[in-house]
Parts: sequence; C-alpha cells; structure tokens
Amino acid sequence: MITYPSTHGVFETSVTEVCEIIHSHGGFVYIDGANFNAMVGLCFPGSFGGDVSHLNLHKTFCIPHGGGGPGIGPIGVVEKLKDFVPSIHNEKGNVGPVSGTDWGSASILPISWMYIKMMGNDGLIEATKNAILNTNYIAERLKDHYDILYKGQNGLVAHECIIDIRPLKDLAGIEVEDVAKD
Repeated sequence: MITYPSTHGVFETSVTEVCEIIHSHGGFVYIDGANFNAMVGLCFPGSFGGDVSHLNLHKTFCIPHGGGGPGIGPIGVVEKLKDFVPSIHNEKGNVGPVSGTDWGSASILPISWMYIKMMGNDGLIEATKNAILNTNYIAERLKDHYDILYKGQNGLVAHECIIDIRPLKDLAGIEVEDVAKD
C-alpha cells in the first residue's frame, strides 16, 4: 500500500518506479486515497501504477471525519482484479455486497454527490489547485518560524505541511497534542 501523495504532504517522485518494481515481482499496488484532495483532476492512481485505489470522501468531498469515521468511498481496481471485488452483480460467483457495519450516516453520500455536482469538473480541479496553493502559502509563511519537515523535490508541499514544534517543548512545554490532532 502506498499513500500518495504521502502523509508527509509530498508527491514522491519515484512512485511510478516503485510500482513497476512491485509489478515486476508479481505484486499489486494499493493506492491509499486518503490524500486524494491533492490529486482530483490533476493525476490519476492508474497512471502511475496503482492497481487498487480507494477514495475517502471525508477529506476530499466535504464529509466530517471524527471519532474514527465515517470512512466511506468508492474503490477502483484494474481489469484483472475486478472478479475479486464484492459486487451486487455476482456474475462469476464472486462475493456479493459487503458492509462493515449496519450503522452509518445516510447523509454521507448525498452530501458528497451534491458537492461534486455543484463544483463540476472545472470547480473540482480548481479546488485541488487551491488546496495545494494554500498549503504552500502556509508553509511559506511559517518557514521563518518553524522548520517544514518534509518537502518535495521542488521544495514544495502537496496537500498538507508538517512543521517542527519540538523547540516549543523545550521552550514552553508545548507538545504536538497541544497544537494539532494526531
């Protein structure tokens, strides 16, 4: 499994090469879609070697994520894996639909659908570009006060930046948990 862009907030330049190496040994690559908000309309998991990818609605399409959920969204697979995916069609005897729980929020999918419909393709691409631009603006404004721990090859970040607040611990006893959720 690869989280792309990484949880560190950068686009790893070797992701295609890593996928090719895994494929050369008979493996499959699962692209964790947790950070898809830096990719919508700009890049696609299959184009750099992903075989399976899920899309978390909570980060990309306006769904709050608290208390461990809701973790809901579509999963896409390459053609050679489609018979292994739960399906209501059950054409080749594959497993039927699967649900992790009987409980959930009925509003999750309609809210995401409305957001996508109202934004349209151009609006979604613009939102992605703005997410990247805004994060780089924040990193630029903070760099003189905190070290930015991870940057891409071009010195930029993707959808999030991680600042080093370790000096605050020594200075004032402030911990990471005092500044951000983990």
